Amino acid sequence: MMKDPLERIAAALERLAPPPHPAPEFTASAFVWMTEPDRLTPVSRVNRVDVDLLVGIDRSRDTLMANTERFARGLPANNALLWGARGMGKSSLVKAIHGKLHTEHPGLKIVEVQREDLPSIGRCLAMLRNRDERFILFCDDLSFTNDDAHYKSLKAVLDGGIEGRPDNVVLYATSNRRHLMPRDMIENERSSAINPSESVEEKVSLSDRFGLWLGFHPCDQDAYLAMIRGYCDAYGVAISDEELRAEAIEWQATRGGRSGRVAWQFFTDLAGRKGVHLS
Repeated sequence: MMKDPLERIAAALERLAPPPHPAPEFTASAFVWMTEPDRLTPVSRVNRVDVDLLVGIDRSRDTLMANTERFARGLPANNALLWGARGMGKSSLVKAIHGKLHTEHPGLKIVEVQREDLPSIGRCLAMLRNRDERFILFCDDLSFTNDDAHYKSLKAVLDGGIEGRPDNVVLYATSNRRHLMPRDMIENERSSAINPSESVEEKVSLSDRFGLWLGFHPCDQDAYLAMIRGYCDAYGVAISDEELRAEAIEWQATRGGRSGRVAWQFFTDLAGRKGVHLS
């Protein structure tokens, strides 16, 4: 028997826009927000390093740790924008701090949101609102282009919407750009807009909604070598200081620069050559 036309239309619409999954039990410590359908997918094992292994970012580490600990205890806390040089531990710091504090505050969860899913962030917050748990909403590598309207969705959630950000949610984002917009785009807005100041303010006002701005700068050679030595000591990789220095400097020369990411990549290669497992 053929279905009623209205039933067929309803079934087709449900296939196009499936209903959201119910909120999980929140027994896991970390989740990834996904759409089509909307759901929070638990992460069984978070890819992170111990916070004590992050070298050369002490001030940012202490500031973000204090902010996150206050949030985990149910006290007011700021949204945080971690910006600056590539590979200097911005996203690693967020995940490491959550890992350290989660042991003391099991109700502290982290939810990763992809930049392309920002238009759905209001629906994500609806699942988190009024929960007893505390949630770090984490958006890695956040940036926008000239024709990108995703930032408006985020602005409304941070401060500007009627509901605003729930008290049990804080947003941590990382970006290579302090104002989340390319410098040449901001300059172009100044030169071509009818009202340059208003146009630029519209573009950069998103970053103003983060209460904490934590800058990450390229590391010097001593910090680079200290990172690798810390990894070696933590994972039991035996190597003399002279050998480490010579090999690490040669490695950085082939990569054209130094950073925490380059240090970890060298250490991964070293551990493999020494037959040391990292898991």
